[in-house]
Formats: sequence, C-alpha cells, structure tokens
Amino acid sequence: MPDYWLELSVTAEPEAVEAISEVMSRYANGGVAIEEPYTLLDDGQVAQTVPDAPVTVHVYVPADASGEEARARIEEGLWHLRQIGFGNISEISTKRLAEKDWENAWKEFYHVAHLGKRTVIKPSWREYEPAAGEVVVELDPGMAFGTGLHPTTRNCILALEEAIHPGDRVLDVGSGSGILSLAALKLGASSVLALDVSPVAVEATRANAAANGLADKIDVRLATLEGAAGEPFTPLSSEVAILGEEVGTYDLVLANIIARVIAQLAPALLRATRPGGTLIASGIIAERRQEAEEPLRAAGLTDIREFIEGDWITLMGKRAD
Repeated sequence: MPDYWLELSVTAEPEAVEAISEVMSRYANGGVAIEEPYTLLDDGQVAQTVPDAPVTVHVYVPADASGEEARARIEEGLWHLRQIGFGNISEISTKRLAEKDWENAWKEFYHVAHLGKRTVIKPSWREYEPAAGEVVVELDPGMAFGTGLHPTTRNCILALEEAIHPGDRVLDVGSGSGILSLAALKLGASSVLALDVSPVAVEATRANAAANGLADKIDVRLATLEGAAGEPFTPLSSEVAILGEEVGTYDLVLANIIARVIAQLAPALLRATRPGGTLIASGIIAERRQEAEEPLRAAGLTDIREFIEGDWITLMGKRAD
C-alpha cells in the first residue's frame, strides 16, 4: 500500500455525474465516491438531500507516478466530456492523504437515508433503530456509488414500494451498488437477476447482498440486454455478456440508467417484462424525457405514470397483455 494517496475531486451538475464516474473509474481501481449535498437530521446519522445542488465526485489514486498518470488521463477524459456537451464540470482539485486517513475518508459522505415511505438505507458503520413497518437495507457502497439520496433512486424506491408484490421475480438492469435489487427483495420479491456492465458494480452488489443475508435470492451478472439494433448502446468489454430473449420475463423490471440507454434498450426491457408486468425506468433528465418515453411506448409500455423531483423523472408503466 502507498504511504500517501491523492484525493481527486470534481464538482458538476447531477446529470454529468454518471459520465464523470465512468471516466474516473477507468483509472482508479478503488472506484469513486459520489458526494451528494445533504443536511443532517436527528443525531447526525440521518441525511436529507439538498435538491438541485451540484454533486462532487471523488476518486483516490496513489501519490506516486502512477497516480499522476491517472490524474492526467482523468483530466483528458473530462475535457472530452466538456466538448460533447457536459457543461459545468469543474477543474480537478487535489488533496493529499496519509494511508490512515485514506482508509476512512470516503465514509464521511454516507449516512442513513429514508427513501420512499418505508425503505431505509443504512451504511454498516452507522447506527439506526427502524420504526414499525420499515425495511432496512444495509449498504456499503465501497467508494463506488452515491449515497442513495439522488432523486432517481428515491423515485425508483417510491415506485418500487407501490408496484412490488410478494413473490415477484425482478430484473434490475444497471444494478450499481445493488440498492434497488436489495430493496426489492426486502419488500417481498422472491428473486432478482441483477445486471451491470461494471465489474466494480457486480462485486459491490454481491457483497451487499451477502451483508443483507440475501445472496441466495439474487443472481448478479456482468451483463446487459441486447440493444435495439442488435448491439449494446456503448462499446463494452468482451467480458460483458449481451443477453437476448434467453433472459426470460419478469414481473417487475427496473432500469435506473440514463435516457439514451433506456431508449436503446427499450425493446429488450419490454420483452423482459411479462405481459401485464411493470417496468420502472429512471435516470431521465426532464429535457430528455421524450428520448426515453417514445421508444418505451413504441415497444409496448402503457398506463405510464411519472414520478418527478426537480429535473429528474422516473416513468412507471405496464406491458400490454
């Protein structure tokens, strides 16, 4: 282990965070920490988000030549993001940390969070006594994911609480830390197939499932669904499986991604939803709503409802019988 680390931080609007995280994670094996703005309630353990505020993304690299090379590559990647339209991305700020400080630096960004009406997300190092009727998901993001306070996650949980039925089979496309998969199981799903194109995400989902005693109910794969033109939306590692009709059908399908990817995967998402089943699609910034909604309607999504918070939209609908 290096004696010192560099904490590289970038602040941006929420819609740019996923792209920034992807760039940063390419050059830092430990993943990224996403610091969503919040205020602390009660005893300082429970966090409440600050709507529409900029988000800071942190990454940790060794304070040596390899770390400087990673920083240079990240700067180049961020420059390209600015050129293709991701505005308001700050310059990188750097903080030097000793090994003992690095080990816990990222944990300060994570607190107990109430999502939906009865779902609670709790990092393992925080204390929380649940109220009657609440379900608690113990989630250690492992420096790879946000706090769970993002509007897309909250809206997905709201929709999930309403749509889930005991015994439902669930497909989670773009599982990230596994937060939605684990919430679905805690809320009564019988099984979940969780897919993600990031090995870090797959590892985090498996670890979090084990921590919650749910490893036997979730199948986590480094995979995605087949795109509308027979190809995935973005170039993927050859290790990522592309699943077609063999994925089967599910009572409930979750896709908390971004509008462009939802549009590309819309036919596959609807094929994977059983007739009469529910699809929840999120990660949609308001100005790109039609980019996601029109392909979903064309693929057979009906009875669409919306969950809106700030500029973020979650769509929930049914596959026609």
